[in-house]
Amino acid sequence: MLLILRACSRVPLALAVAGTLLSAAVAADGQPPAPAHGIAMHGEPALARDFKHLPYANPDAPKGGAITYGVQGTFDSLNQFIVQGGTTSARGLRDARFGALVFESLLERNMDEPFALYGLLAESVRMPEERDWIEFTLNPQARFSDGKPVTVEDVIFSFEILRDKGRPHFRARYSRIVSMDKTGERSIRFVFADGSDRELPLLLGLSPIFARHTIDPETFDKSTLTPPVGSGPYRVEEVDPGSRIVYRRNPDYWAKDLPIRKGLYNFDEVGIEYFRDENTLQEAFKKGLVSILPVADPARWVTGLSFPAVEAGDVVKETFELGTPAGMYGFVFNTRRPVFADVGVRRALAMLFDFEWVNRTLYYDLYARTGGYFDNSVLSSLGRPANALERDLLAPWIEDLPDDVVEGTWRPTQGDGSGRDRKVLRAAVGALKTAGYAIDGRTMKGPDGTPLAFEVLVATKDQERLALAYQRVLKTIGIDAEIRSVDGAQYQRRRQTFDFDMVLNNWPASLSPGNEQRYRWGSAAAGQDGSFNYAGVRDPAADAMIDAMLAARDSENFVAAVRAFDRVLISGAYAVPLFHLPEVWVARWKTILRPEHHPVFGPRFEAWWAADGGEQIVDDAQ
Repeated sequence: MLLILRACSRVPLALAVAGTLLSAAVAADGQPPAPAHGIAMHGEPALARDFKHLPYANPDAPKGGAITYGVQGTFDSLNQFIVQGGTTSARGLRDARFGALVFESLLERNMDEPFALYGLLAESVRMPEERDWIEFTLNPQARFSDGKPVTVEDVIFSFEILRDKGRPHFRARYSRIVSMDKTGERSIRFVFADGSDRELPLLLGLSPIFARHTIDPETFDKSTLTPPVGSGPYRVEEVDPGSRIVYRRNPDYWAKDLPIRKGLYNFDEVGIEYFRDENTLQEAFKKGLVSILPVADPARWVTGLSFPAVEAGDVVKETFELGTPAGMYGFVFNTRRPVFADVGVRRALAMLFDFEWVNRTLYYDLYARTGGYFDNSVLSSLGRPANALERDLLAPWIEDLPDDVVEGTWRPTQGDGSGRDRKVLRAAVGALKTAGYAIDGRTMKGPDGTPLAFEVLVATKDQERLALAYQRVLKTIGIDAEIRSVDGAQYQRRRQTFDFDMVLNNWPASLSPGNEQRYRWGSAAAGQDGSFNYAGVRDPAADAMIDAMLAARDSENFVAAVRAFDRVLISGAYAVPLFHLPEVWVARWKTILRPEHHPVFGPRFEAWWAADGGEQIVDDAQ
């Protein structure tokens, strides 16, 4: 018999819901879902119950040594989960690039699959086909770095504090939990109103778990530089605000022998240094002050890394192919501003970015032009006419979408590479004329005589260089784009409060897009400071497509929903699509080694190790 205990007085649980909970524990065949070692968004997880380690981890990697990462910017907080300081917190605590050094979750992702999770703090998970609840059973060995066990009460506390005081996407996500119930000494069940959001149970498995005994709920939403206590493999050892943070590996880390952690987090020390700009960071790498350098700028990759250590073989330059969508990097139109309220104006302005000239002049022709939000994948709508499933989803709005977008023939405007393609300029002027604009003297003016002018907010020299290239073309038809360069802290504050006309942004994409799209493009996020809906999108079509992808029960319907969503975003012209690299470039000093295999999501630095970290250096090190 299930032990049902009240977990939170602020989450109502009627007797009827409790009855639903009890009946939901029984599957359609009369049997409760069995505890599983992993779950997947679609289908079954690829790794068997008895897997020994992740496919991109070397289980024999030696422990020891140190690595120093370099990042651009600054930090003034060690709490990345709140609005205040959430975008200026120290890197590494729980990081998409550097791994979960301090904070862990109930489940952990295998980055060599689209979206599959395996047990970490939870040793097993149960979830019915309907996905109207999910239950986790904690690993009895799970410990925080201060030695105290991870309990169900810690889990409940973590979800409550993020729901009440976390960043907007946490609040919105956890508000859809009907109840959190302790069903055993080490188990907890989350119940939802229904299973319409089929990604939600998996996202709960990826939520950070805090040590309740170390956190004051009254001050959780305030920035702090007090080192936090987590269950991860590292402790914060040194904090130099704005400049440096150092993590020291915990020799008593509870999960070091678990298959999901075997061969990962091998360095005794992880340092993250902050630099004011990319040039300073690159120079620090050349001097050996930074161990590895991911590079996104072709000019830096081709010319900036020609120095003696490379020629001598002490620095290795490597290229990693990706198996994920390209994502979108572009100039964002803040549609909250009247100047960008008209989609016709946005489409015309997007035509004026001369990719061919920029790519040749600035980037050695190494970039590919971005068109949609899921390029280079089965999820992209480009080159594919909308099928019957997509048309059914888009039916209420399809008449408002451009025909070429629906038919899959749309592409970003292509210039002749001269930087002054008259054909493109005439087409943009014609599109602006349709929107009520005309050139008066040397100034493009609207119907009321107001000049077409806006500000482009930038924070780095690379962003400024790109904005200057765009500004030059805009000026040829009388559009005034003023470039405003600010420091990193001001840049983040203005982005958080949507205090900009236009800003550069990168939206990475995965093979399993889901709830994160709500906070990038959903109507509810448009008015929430700290959300990622920088464009201010309030489009019922976008909301409906997000709902459809979250409700999809099979790959066919999921792919159709994502492609339809891609068409809606392209049609809305919320960004000027720029470009992408089909691969990842990383330079590393040869003192850092890596496994031979890297996952579809690109290299995972938490799987790398120090050449002097121990005696055993395996043959597959590259």
